[in-house]
Amino acid sequence: MPIFQDDQSLAIKFFLQKDLADDIQADLCEMIMSMGGRVEGKVPRAGFILISPGTPEEERLRTCWTSANRPDRHFVPYTYVEACKIAGMALKQVFVQNGIPIKMHIHPSIANLNARTVLSHRIMHSGGDPTATAQSARVILADPNTEVFGHLVKSYQETSDTYIESYLWVKKCVEKGVLTFTPLVYRNPGGRRPGEERTQFTDDDEANLAQWIAIKIPFKETGGRTGNRLYQQLCDMATEPDYAWVGRHTWQSWRERYKKNATRLDALVAAIVEEKKPSQGEKGQYGYIRQPEEKPKRIRVRKRKTASETNVEGSDPSTSTPGAYTEHQHTTHKFIHEQVPAERSQPIPDPPLEPFQNLHAPGSGPLDPGARDGAAEEEMDAADEDPDFVVRVGHEPPPKWGKRKVSDSFATDGEAPSKRHKSHELEPESSEVHAQHTTGENATVDDSLPARMHVIDQGLRDIAREFRFTAEEVQEYYDKCGEMGRTRAKFERDRRTLTQLAEF
Repeated sequence: MPIFQDDQSLAIKFFLQKDLADDIQADLCEMIMSMGGRVEGKVPRAGFILISPGTPEEERLRTCWTSANRPDRHFVPYTYVEACKIAGMALKQVFVQNGIPIKMHIHPSIANLNARTVLSHRIMHSGGDPTATAQSARVILADPNTEVFGHLVKSYQETSDTYIESYLWVKKCVEKGVLTFTPLVYRNPGGRRPGEERTQFTDDDEANLAQWIAIKIPFKETGGRTGNRLYQQLCDMATEPDYAWVGRHTWQSWRERYKKNATRLDALVAAIVEEKKPSQGEKGQYGYIRQPEEKPKRIRVRKRKTASETNVEGSDPSTSTPGAYTEHQHTTHKFIHEQVPAERSQPIPDPPLEPFQNLHAPGSGPLDPGARDGAAEEEMDAADEDPDFVVRVGHEPPPKWGKRKVSDSFATDGEAPSKRHKSHELEPESSEVHAQHTTGENATVDDSLPARMHVIDQGLRDIAREFRFTAEEVQEYYDKCGEMGRTRAKFERDRRTLTQLAEF
């Protein structure tokens, strides 16, 4: 059967807009007649008026010939004929109600221009008007894959005469040939259904509730009886055989029952508590949890540097202990106590502390008199003696290291010494001051030993005074390194750094 014939095999009538181009009119007439239709010279009562959308003639034709009394008269673009030929059937005018085109708005969320054009032509071929605004449109077409689609649905949810549809909705309606909007589904608004009775609370329910509260919160002053968690825990017990009664109500209902009848239920709870006499904080009560296990405290032991680590290579590490002195210091002190008789052994008096009489040297240092007094009396073997640090005892000849070379004694002022002076050679005048204190019964000990000790002590104080550090700091660093020159260089460098920082 030809495309443009109705169910009664009658030709469908067409009227062409008069100002269409002659070649377009000729092609349309030929195509319509080939598909079984007929072109009329007058506007038919039932049929199609082929127009050119957006032209003044189109507006005039719609104004003159649109009538509710002629529902079978349709206005379609002249491309309708070709669209029917492609579809293989006469496209139904599904977007028409009471002879008036349904106004539609294509939302900007459909951003593809080609898609918008195809959608607009499909709507017009099926009788709709895709040129309406969002305010005047009955159907708003949008892209369902965008966030704005959900926003539009919510915005027009309460508007009964405006529908939000997907752009795919147009194709579905055209294929089915029927105008159907997306159906609404019922969403339960909550509450009881009409005619459904509410489960009433019984005396057993209240007794069970009071029993539960007495177990979990026996003392009201602790709080928590009106909280949510107490009754949520109660409903979590509904699967237990002894708590089958819990399922009769929701946890919100149990909570509201207590809140509205707190005075009466508190009396029931108090009676149960008086009978069982639980103590506050027992296991199982609400709000009390097991105290977490106490983690053992980790004690960090800071390993101190031993004397063997700071000494020069070749020293015996087996003789070093934490906090020990350097080897030459330790050996010197042993010689002092070894040579002085026990009945005459007395602490060597310290030199005057001025101008540092208020400063106290560390008790563990080699210059501490208490440490010298408490030193153990023991005899040294010949193998323990270090030839580099042997000292003169009594009237014996001085050791090799104590003899000054002739070249050093007679060096001119302009000549530089061949090597750096040792620490016992610094500030020789201080030994003369200290020699005054070594009289009487201490004379058996060679004067060079206390003088050398005083030179080291006085040298450390001079470093502290010159570079403005405390004597304790200088003494501590010297105990670690054992070198006077290294100690002086270290604190000179520190003072220079602090001075530069202060200038900024």
